[in-house]
Amino acid sequence: MARKGGFPGGAMPGNMNNMMKQVQKMQKDMEKIQAELSEKEVEASAGGGAVTVKANGKKEIVSITIKQEVVDPDDVEMLEDLVLSAVNEALRSAEEMMSSGMSKVTSGLNLPGIF
Repeated sequence: MARKGGFPGGAMPGNMNNMMKQVQKMQKDMEKIQAELSEKEVEASAGGGAVTVKANGKKEIVSITIKQEVVDPDDVEMLEDLVLSAVNEALRSAEEMMSSGMSKVTSGLNLPGIF
């Protein structure tokens, strides 16, 4: 008489333990990489280097540098546009850095929609 339920030969529980160990290792690796990347900085500039912005892996702006020659009291709007452009590029670069770092941990796994 055939057994109901369970896994033939009891093979699945061992595989499940291995899978859980792999998931736990991946989780630790991801936490380590996130911590490392959160300390790294990326830099972006606009206006040929007139405005430079640094951001970290936490997507926080660390510094903004504006060259004196682009500070024109009669054209504040241009300076605002340069700052906005450099900030957005720095944040995009920080996001790309984090995504790239995380994909190294998850590569080889077929986990759609995770990262």
